[in-house]
Amino acid sequence: MMVVVIGSGAGGATVARELSKAGIDVKILEKGPYISPKEAYKCYEKDDKVLRTSCVGGTTLVSMGNALRTLEDELLKYGIDLSNEFRELEKELSISPLPDSHFGKGTKMLMDAAKSLNLPVKKMPKFIDPNKCEPCGKCPFGCPKDAKWTSLNYINESLKYGAKLYSNTVVKKILVKNDEVCGVLTNKGKIKDKNVVVAAGAIETAKLLKKVGIKAGEKFFMDTFITVGGILKSINFHKEVQMNMFIEMDKYILSPHFSTLLRDKLKCKNKDIIGIMVKIKDDSCGKIKNKKIIKYHTENDIEALCDGSVLATSLLEKIGVSPNTIVSTIPRGAHPGGTAPIGEVVDNNLQTKISGLYVADASVLPESPGAPPILTIMALAKRLSKYLLNSL
Repeated sequence: MMVVVIGSGAGGATVARELSKAGIDVKILEKGPYISPKEAYKCYEKDDKVLRTSCVGGTTLVSMGNALRTLEDELLKYGIDLSNEFRELEKELSISPLPDSHFGKGTKMLMDAAKSLNLPVKKMPKFIDPNKCEPCGKCPFGCPKDAKWTSLNYINESLKYGAKLYSNTVVKKILVKNDEVCGVLTNKGKIKDKNVVVAAGAIETAKLLKKVGIKAGEKFFMDTFITVGGILKSINFHKEVQMNMFIEMDKYILSPHFSTLLRDKLKCKNKDIIGIMVKIKDDSCGKIKNKKIIKYHTENDIEALCDGSVLATSLLEKIGVSPNTIVSTIPRGAHPGGTAPIGEVVDNNLQTKISGLYVADASVLPESPGAPPILTIMALAKRLSKYLLNSL
């Protein structure tokens, strides 16, 4: 029995690890190279509007290490209870907030300001080892100390269990016969198999599914975010662990965040900038069409961004940032998803209408989480792995 996994990010790596650990023959196909985490910044896709990387381990290498349970209640409507999977992952990855020693001055100031306004401040749960972490602000470029969990950890485990990794391997097409999957065609040849799990990321997954007649890519969200920031002399916020706390509101979250785009606007040094991310739960008004990403923002989206910006500005002013220096980045996407949603493109076991063809990435999320989705993707992938082990 064999399973082909397309993609090695949060979903693909989890499926590969769970199945190979159980003795299943797993082939992992990844279009990007195998690199060390500290080199991940070299693998960003050339798209400044939707942040993603192509390498073994995927975008987890440049994540902030955030491990929030997202869409837990929403998925219950589809008959998907992830409570066990969440607990398993939280234990396996030692997920917890970092100790106070890993909170920088800027983050602490923002926390105090938020508490003074009676805002719901929470420390961010992380899959970062505090014993290895030396706060440097480089999480989104690849951890130089290997202190952050990434999908590389699971890929390397999979290889020890006997899985085979094919890096720099581009899947051109999924092969189908009589409504059953029968393999994949890559830039290096054909691989035959009756079980294929697509986890290439919401954009590439949609493209592959469309090629075999599946109506994917008709919806698209990206957890739209902006970073609002200004000047606070010698705060050295850029060297802090980013997103170490968060404030969850109805339509958005706020979290401390440094962006080089702020520096470009403010024309000052990194050490003098402090910022706050405003991340919204955007409507799934977008699509993947003719290899292009089309994204529209609704009135609800714009209202949420505006409301979040006002509150972020208030917090910045409260810690001493001059209103004259406060600027915002352009809206960007951090978590593309929703292109093959549960209940529309896949069933609650993540199988498509083509027998043996499954999806295990952010594509399947039925709506925007409006917060980091890595843990939820992994929980769904774990659940899928259990289903496959029971049915193969």
